[in-house]
Amino acid sequence: MPRKLLIQNVDVPGISSLETYRAHGGYASVEKALKTMRPEDVVEEVKKSGLRGRGGAGFPTGLKWSFLAKPEGVPRYLVCNADESEPGTFKDRFLMEKTPHSLVEGMITSAYALGVHTSYIYIRGEFFYVARILENAIKEAYAAGLLGKNILGTDFSLDCHVHVGAGAYICGEETALLESLEGKRGNPRIKPPFPAVAGLYGCPTVVNNVETIAAVAPIVNMGGDEYAKIGIGKSTGTKLISASGHINKPGVYEIELGLPVEEFIYGEEYCGGMRNGKKLKAVVAGGSSVPILPADLILKTANGEPRLMSYESLGDGGFQTGTMLGSGGFIVMNEDTSIVKNLFTFTRFYHHESCGQCSPCREGTGWMEKILQKFINGTAQESDVDLLWDVQGKIEGKTICPFGEAAAWPVAAAIRHFKDEFLEIARNKKFVDISHYEKLNGGLS
Repeated sequence: MPRKLLIQNVDVPGISSLETYRAHGGYASVEKALKTMRPEDVVEEVKKSGLRGRGGAGFPTGLKWSFLAKPEGVPRYLVCNADESEPGTFKDRFLMEKTPHSLVEGMITSAYALGVHTSYIYIRGEFFYVARILENAIKEAYAAGLLGKNILGTDFSLDCHVHVGAGAYICGEETALLESLEGKRGNPRIKPPFPAVAGLYGCPTVVNNVETIAAVAPIVNMGGDEYAKIGIGKSTGTKLISASGHINKPGVYEIELGLPVEEFIYGEEYCGGMRNGKKLKAVVAGGSSVPILPADLILKTANGEPRLMSYESLGDGGFQTGTMLGSGGFIVMNEDTSIVKNLFTFTRFYHHESCGQCSPCREGTGWMEKILQKFINGTAQESDVDLLWDVQGKIEGKTICPFGEAAAWPVAAAIRHFKDEFLEIARNKKFVDISHYEKLNGGLS
């Protein structure tokens, strides 16, 4: 049986309540940290654990925490990024909805480690009902003395607030999130300075993903060294995966990092194989912004070794033959999938969600959508494939924030691995049927 640290109790009746959550070991990390550990000890355990950011970037969490500036007389802030906007990703929503106290517990333990006394959970506007669940959990925590002044009789105090955003994908980028949290337009900031030095209200700030913060509790409880024994290499611990697409058992799975991709797709304990016995064509492994891989490369690396669910294995070979674990938005496509249609959907999304601050992204995403629209309409020329490749190359690496890469990488990977599909449509003037998509989305603009 795979080890579960975050969602092992999601099916327990009433687990969203404080009473039931504590009855199943909840808030043990708060008790342990506040009463038996110094803040720097908690940071050290997180470093030992090898925990990497679960929101997509995969940056070592303990290292990120160690960058936090600590000037005298200046407040520090902890902000949870719950603006889960990446298409194909829904594991944070699942965690907050089912076990909201796991996030609250992680916020308290993390804030103690960072010397933070005011924290925020920034949640996307579409999750309004989840925000209410979190607010209720926070209310229960205050009533139990787990939040507020002198938590559990110690000299540590913490306030935690839920802030509902307005539903902008760009606010998943940490500096755009901070701008929005301050009441401004959610445009990314130029870095440096980084949030660890000048973040919320110009003060030192740590921004972490929901899953990352929730993982701090089991790390403190079991110890960083024990946590690091789970997983493989530098990909330690467990990871929540949002599995969707043409599989028999879509849903949220907690895996031990290092699980073979083939086992995850076909294993009965996980996705249960391809729906209706269809063949696997391609997979987007980490949410819509990571490169798509064809079946042969998602199951095995270019060297013929089994591809593993880990940061290193999925990235093996760079983007020529690899991809990224990203946020764990695992989208599976069968043999009947139109890669061009899928790419059009993604690109249209990125054009709509661009904040418009950088001209390569603002103009480039629009041009990519227009070119792909020609493929959808059956009016594309073969030269449009090269034009599409050229446009994406003028976006990547030329914007203030990683949104440019998020928009460009799916286009580059689709052409790299499925160029023949684009050329066939152009040569035969094929029309790509998107009527079902139009019905779902109220028509195309």
